[in-house]
Amino acid sequence: MFGIGTLPDLLRLVVLPVLAWTAVRDVRTRRVPNVVWYPLAALGVVLLAWELVGHLPPETVFDRLYLIRVAVSICFVVPLSYLFWRLGGFGGADAKALMVFAVLLPTFPSYTLAGTEFPLAATRLGVFSMTILTNTVIVGLAYPLFLAARNLADGEFEFPISFVGRRVSVASLSTAHGRLFESPEGITRNGLDLDALRMYLRWRGLTLADLRSDPDALRDPDSIGETFDPTDGAVHRAATDGGVSTDLGDDETVDAGGDASGDPAEADADASFDDPWGAARFLDSIEGTAYGTSPEKLRGGLELVTARESVWISPGIPFLVPMFVGLVVAFVYGDILFGVLGALGIV
Repeated sequence: MFGIGTLPDLLRLVVLPVLAWTAVRDVRTRRVPNVVWYPLAALGVVLLAWELVGHLPPETVFDRLYLIRVAVSICFVVPLSYLFWRLGGFGGADAKALMVFAVLLPTFPSYTLAGTEFPLAATRLGVFSMTILTNTVIVGLAYPLFLAARNLADGEFEFPISFVGRRVSVASLSTAHGRLFESPEGITRNGLDLDALRMYLRWRGLTLADLRSDPDALRDPDSIGETFDPTDGAVHRAATDGGVSTDLGDDETVDAGGDASGDPAEADADASFDDPWGAARFLDSIEGTAYGTSPEKLRGGLELVTARESVWISPGIPFLVPMFVGLVVAFVYGDILFGVLGALGIV
């Protein structure tokens, strides 16, 4: 795709296949190994040191401009990525990717192919990691439109929830990502995380079909016998529901749901048991908080999935996908926002 460039800039292109792989993994498992980022970060440090030698001491305006851009990339993008992660706006892998970009791609690279220089559009700021971030956000803004179009094609369009959620069969929750967009009380943005649901099922050694086949009996905490390692709830980590603790391949099957019916709002489990479903016992037995799950939230989610055939879920954005698209656009075109503002005559 690219031709002539400096050796550091050519070495930086390794980020493209690596991020492409992490984007695919993010879609399939919502998990990216930490070890992926270490070689890229190390490469970024080496290349940054290599280039700094040519700009120190800063004798020209170009040297000073380069140092300012590097400082902005590292001292602004890195803390901003960490802040977004702490606030829940980014996942851990998303934040680490942006931190790596801040070191590996602090300034605009330059490549020449057939007499054309890429990226086509630079910015006055000239901080490439910021361009990747803004491109990612712009690409990510199209995700609600994608969801709405998909829901419309499936005949499940409901305004406004179709822009932020999907209706799926309960049977498919074994391999779905995200969180329930419903509770027994109605639509909620703080529903049960599906990883937490899988953790609970694995802890009890149950499948989703087991749960749905006899919810009245399983709601009784005395029905809990031997418990198992809940893992972290990841789809790829173990059997998708529970019981079997061996890794499955890409062609794993999803357990079919039962014929449970009824209105979860009518369940009076709290009146029958001190700890319906053993929810509090489960959370007390594991390390951490199971993705912020409370006993009440877990009970509500269990009531929902045992009483419905389909539910709305908030799938979340596999953020490394728009990040990869934003990165490719940055290498080829440059800064989308700056291009739009330039076309409007604002900059």
